[in-house]
Amino acid sequence: MPTHRTMMVREDENENELRLNMDLLQERREAAAIKEAKYKTKMEQYYNQKVRLMSFKPDEYVFRKNEASRVEDQGKLGLRWEGPYRMTEAYQNGSYKLQTMGGKEVPRTWHTINLRKCYV
Repeated sequence: MPTHRTMMVREDENENELRLNMDLLQERREAAAIKEAKYKTKMEQYYNQKVRLMSFKPDEYVFRKNEASRVEDQGKLGLRWEGPYRMTEAYQNGSYKLQTMGGKEVPRTWHTINLRKCYV
């Protein structure tokens, strides 16, 4: 039983429309890529607004994250930071060498993400 939709289809026009859609496909892909790039740069700018750069100088005092130093988890009410420690060396990649208040070197370097400034 023919329907209105099947009766209105014309084979020659249908072929032309399909060819036209195939021709426009590349342009649509390029437009989508441009939109995606704009969206990514906008998201990057939004993220970079909220990032706070931190840098420390030698002889400053800092706290160190407990979870980064692999201390046992003390639960919900446990201390999150330990220290204070004194900075002894600063490296180019954002890592720092620490020293305890007693003058003992801490075994490895520590990245900025695991440190927080101590105001003594």
